[in-house]
Amino acid sequence: MERDDIIEYSLDAHHSEEAGRQIRRKIWLVTLFLAVVTTVEVALGAYWKEWMPESWHLVKWTFVVLTLVKATYIVMTFMHLGDERRNIRAIILLPYALFILYLVFIAIFESNYVHQLWIRFL
Repeated sequence: MERDDIIEYSLDAHHSEEAGRQIRRKIWLVTLFLAVVTTVEVALGAYWKEWMPESWHLVKWTFVVLTLVKATYIVMTFMHLGDERRNIRAIILLPYALFILYLVFIAIFESNYVHQLWIRFL
């Protein structure tokens, strides 16, 4: 039995074909951007030690930066925060950014401390 109270999205879109093309283009560009950033992260994680084994701490910071770039882009695009005014974006994103930076600082500081303790005991 087919329901008659559900309206198909494509019939209820209320936009022109050109606007639909722009929406689909934006979706493809978002997908491409996120796929490229993810590919860069995977490649760095898989091959960085072979290329430059002495700079592993740069990999950590690179992952942090790339993950924040992806998270910001996802929030701006899919949660429509990019359509808001600049002040509203700042009010919403600034506390999160400070909290994330605090967590990253604590994680890196503590991991270095544990690493130094581990070296002393060996």
